[in-house]
Amino acid sequence: MSNKKPTWKEIEEKAGQLSKTELMELLQDLYLLLPENQDFFHARFLTGDLTLSGYKRTVREAVNPELEAGEDIHLKRAEKAIDHYCRATDNIIGEAELRVYFVECGNDFTLSYGDIDGWFYDALLEMYERAVEIVQELPAKNQEVFKSRFKKLMKSSDGIGWGYHDGLCDVYCEAFPEG
Repeated sequence: MSNKKPTWKEIEEKAGQLSKTELMELLQDLYLLLPENQDFFHARFLTGDLTLSGYKRTVREAVNPELEAGEDIHLKRAEKAIDHYCRATDNIIGEAELRVYFVECGNDFTLSYGDIDGWFYDALLEMYERAVEIVQELPAKNQEVFKSRFKKLMKSSDGIGWGYHDGLCDVYCEAFPEG
């Protein structure tokens, strides 16, 4: 038995030998294996807001957990969910939605439970910056809804520490100088 790690090339060769029925059974097995796989398949093959729902659930649970239920913050899990969505689809509006939602969840968490640590706000600010960059690439008609959400985040963060509020203001005012 070889200790050599299998490669994609080997998998691709074997999968290429499957019949259409066998391939569909394999896809179904993967679909049923993990909820994350279901989210990926929905995003890849379906359209609409429902394709975002699983990813939004993951983001909310990771960034704005219920502390009373003993849940912890898991920013990396939320970031990974957004990355998986981006791999599944090239829907830039959906990506912007998830990134803004990430920041909204983090902001809501702070407003509910009080200030966290600097690492938390650094992650929120980084996500906010990336969301703004993406939104700026959208046609003007698609930017307005996001702009109002960015502004609401900026205003509601007043009083939150760690330079978070100032960072949101700087990013917003630089990106949308007209207000």
